[in-house]
Amino acid sequence: MPFNIHRANYFLLLALGATLIGFAPIFVKWSDLSPSWILFYRMLLTLPFLVLLNLFINKRFSFKVRNKSTIIYTAIASAGFTIDLILWHWSMGITSVSNATIIINSAPIFVAFLTFLIFKQRLEKNFLISFLITYAGIVGLIFFSNNYANGKVIGDLMCLLAAFFYAIYLLVISRLGKESALTIIFYTTFFCCLFSLPFAFIESGLSMPSTKFEWTNLLLLALLCQFGGQFLITYGISNISASNGSIGLLLQPLTATILAAYIFNELINTSQLVFIFIALFGIYLARLNIAKK
Repeated sequence: MPFNIHRANYFLLLALGATLIGFAPIFVKWSDLSPSWILFYRMLLTLPFLVLLNLFINKRFSFKVRNKSTIIYTAIASAGFTIDLILWHWSMGITSVSNATIIINSAPIFVAFLTFLIFKQRLEKNFLISFLITYAGIVGLIFFSNNYANGKVIGDLMCLLAAFFYAIYLLVISRLGKESALTIIFYTTFFCCLFSLPFAFIESGLSMPSTKFEWTNLLLLALLCQFGGQFLITYGISNISASNGSIGLLLQPLTATILAAYIFNELINTSQLVFIFIALFGIYLARLNIAKK
């Protein structure tokens, strides 16, 4: 890419990307559309911005791949990402934004397990420690939340399932290192747009935004989160250390938690706060261990 940015600033780009993605659950909760239609419009409205960025950077409209199998792999990854986002969108109508966002960020734990099962890579001691810390935090977060008291723990369990499918997405994408970040983001966005349609029609039939607020809300979700956030994270994370990248990515659940407390009055009690930091520390260790492999 024809950008000349000092290495020290890549962390700021990644941190900004993680912060932008932290706004995603806010836009989702503001929308009146069904979870699958939110996903469809999020991806559809992102595509023109990706095309324009490709034209600006590479001076062409088309997205060329180095290996034809990349299309197949991005389609597989997108199937996992589609299910992940639909489940995550559904869960936010049941559980809190903080629970949904923190739990789904435990995906690196599942990445390690899938790597062990599929590629026979040994699970190291450091991973087991991060696993125990992460899920101690998550179990405590669920147990001490108001959602547990109200019998709505199903939303948190949906987030765990979503984290598993997010891990499939991450695992497949990690095998496409020879392709440019922009190309990968374009094809995953395109396939997610297609794959979300059957779910959307099953949920509620044809549905379109009916107000200016709804269009603006979905446009901001696409522009800030899918286009800006994903691109900045992908661009920044490949140019900084694993530890700095892991810390920067934690701004996503922290941003979502703070915004939800302010906007939706999702107040956090002391016990929850303790377990939030335990879970975030475990997620940090897990991401650090995965990135070093």
